[in-house]
Amino acid sequence: MEIGQTPGSKGKLYLIPTLLGETLPEMVLPARTIQILLSLDILIVEQVRTARRLLSKIHIQRPIDEILFFELNKHTSPFEINSFLKPAFEGKSIGLLSEAGTPCVADPGAVVVELAHQSGIKVIPLTGPSSIILALMASGFNGQSFAFHGYLPIQANERERVIRNIEKTAITTSQTQIFIETPYRNMQLFEALVNHCHPDTLMCIAMNISLENEYIKSQTIEVWRKQAPQMHKIPAVFLIWSQQKRL
Repeated sequence: MEIGQTPGSKGKLYLIPTLLGETLPEMVLPARTIQILLSLDILIVEQVRTARRLLSKIHIQRPIDEILFFELNKHTSPFEINSFLKPAFEGKSIGLLSEAGTPCVADPGAVVVELAHQSGIKVIPLTGPSSIILALMASGFNGQSFAFHGYLPIQANERERVIRNIEKTAITTSQTQIFIETPYRNMQLFEALVNHCHPDTLMCIAMNISLENEYIKSQTIEVWRKQAPQMHKIPAVFLIWSQQKRL
């Protein structure tokens, strides 16, 4: 039983950020986050293999096979998801792990958190790396007003329309616009951005955040057109912003 937990009380749902790539856990995960992760017997994860690798990296002292894993991904049925929180009604706390970075942001975990709130299960977010927030911090763009759009459309015409609308918002509101792409489609998105955005619009590209080969650069579209970075199959965050005065 956890410290401060009373007999018959429900377990908690911990939202646990994880590594953004191959780096030492202690470099990016706070001690409390690691401590709580080590204490949990039940984890909801996107891929068991990734979760097992993280547990090995933080030097778990007990057999990993003793941990109960629930997989939450595009193949998981709603019926299965409803069963994931049953242990909490028996007083057992559960961890929700992202595949990379922060749970529930560009991540399927939000449905579990919604169920937890509906069921009266306490939700506790823990600190750790978030590529979106870290990219915003390092961009030099407006951190007072920003929007995250997730993945942009794949189809070229629809993607162009969305890019133009996003850029218009950035120009008229001075709001930073943030989005991501599947790593193997990074160059297609980059080419669409430099082809359809105004030359003086600012764009930041942040890749391999928190890793040794981290790359973060902010410059105008005009400059980006002359020097495309190597980004094929590299995790990246894209941000655009206008050069209007900050709000």
